[in-house]
Amino acid sequence: MRLVGRAYQFLADRGVLANFGKCKNIVLEGPREVTPTVLKEMTGLEAIKLAPKKWGLSGNSSYVLIGFLGGVSYLLNQGVDVRANLAAILGLVAADAMFLGGTCVAQISCFWPPYKRRILVHEAGHLLTAYLMGCPIRGVILDPFVALRMGIQGQAGTQFWDEKMEKELAEGHLSSTAFDRYCMILFAGIAAEALVYGEAEGGENDENLFRSLCILLDPPLSVAQMANRARWSVMQSYNLLKWHKKAHRAAVKALESGHSLSTVIRRIEEAISSDK
Repeated sequence: MRLVGRAYQFLADRGVLANFGKCKNIVLEGPREVTPTVLKEMTGLEAIKLAPKKWGLSGNSSYVLIGFLGGVSYLLNQGVDVRANLAAILGLVAADAMFLGGTCVAQISCFWPPYKRRILVHEAGHLLTAYLMGCPIRGVILDPFVALRMGIQGQAGTQFWDEKMEKELAEGHLSSTAFDRYCMILFAGIAAEALVYGEAEGGENDENLFRSLCILLDPPLSVAQMANRARWSVMQSYNLLKWHKKAHRAAVKALESGHSLSTVIRRIEEAISSDK
């Protein structure tokens, strides 16, 4: 990652990555106290819309469940006993969730275009925010099995590096500035989904990682402080992506087309330049 960081800095110094790190000072601006009311005023969304759904539940889950139960009931009425197969399928899904983090189900779900696009929107949010905050990105993993092999929790992941944060953690402390920048990038996927779809579904692993980091702080954050910091982070990320909506769309389109990271970043630069 240090080599990746030097490559970014080399290109930024020569004007190739003109917008790399352009928003890194955003963490120094504004108050940190963000109530649910303030969050709604700044984003137009209720706090619940900016939180990941638990166990994959979303606004469409009730319709899916009704359709599934209706289908099973119809088959049983037609004399087709699917209970044995259903029990086996549910057992496999449970094992996948416990031991593989839902990787198999995620791989199957990736064939459904709306689900796949939501993942792209989510990861593009991480990527663009990290880029604007000056944190080098090594890659974006969109295949659940590749993510599993690389030890990434969740169904996809964006690999970025914060040199300042790494140095501070090695020295046994963590400044508020470094922590805020990291949290903004962490919550950017949730913010991106909320910006595009009006609510977030993914991001539970991002939220869990945030909680783990909060506990490591000295002193650790209380539950109320964690909730406030999470609201501040997602609000900042939401507004940052809103200001760079064209660049986010360009990143999503480039990822969807299967382009390399260098091409994705070039598309981001072109979109920001044309937006000026």
